Amino acid sequence: MTSGVRRRMGVEERRQQLIGVALELFSRRSPDEVSIDEIASRAGISRPLVYHYFPGKLSLYEAALRRAADDLASRFAEPREGPLGSRLRRVMARFFDFVDEHGPGFAALMRGGPAVGSSATNALIDSVRQAAYEQMVAHMGVVGPAPVRLELVVRSWISLVESTALIWLDGRRIPRAELEAQLVQDFAALAAVAAARDEELAALLRGLLKNEPGDGPFTDLATRLISLAAS
Repeated sequence: MTSGVRRRMGVEERRQQLIGVALELFSRRSPDEVSIDEIASRAGISRPLVYHYFPGKLSLYEAALRRAADDLASRFAEPREGPLGSRLRRVMARFFDFVDEHGPGFAALMRGGPAVGSSATNALIDSVRQAAYEQMVAHMGVVGPAPVRLELVVRSWISLVESTALIWLDGRRIPRAELEAQLVQDFAALAAVAAARDEELAALLRGLLKNEPGDGPFTDLATRLISLAAS
């Protein structure tokens, strides 16, 4: 038998609870559709108490975004072992797991939500992109500053991944697994086009392709291109 008395939370514990509640609600609806009253009700506290921990909805949104940004950035972390194509497939699977779980919040972040436009929010978005960039360059085996053409390829590809995810969220009209494979092949295609004009990048790609299996996504792309050219 329980007494029914609620345990009093410490300041940081309560803040983390509110952030978790906000993230859960933002994963179902756009943040501008979620009210402080709803967050307070779901957390089991009063509206004024929410403002005791966060000055307003914007600050709570930014705190939730910070946690989500850390989570999203971690999706690009992958042991640098095995073929590059297989590593990128696993990265894309984890990325789309996040998009699938936090669809409305992800879309609001990329398209514009209540906190978008603030310097803190923009910095968080940039930090995720930078973390993704650094992970991708590391997967390519680059130590130190990346060649300029490789930087262009990686940053362009990250933008492509974001826009593809947003389009996919609008109805999920293409099977997710197909998009994940397509994006891996998109990276290979972008890199190959750039490598045609940069011998340093070409040498890097040749070294990476030596480790690709015959049934890997990069080999599959080459087979499709050859078939297309012959038709």
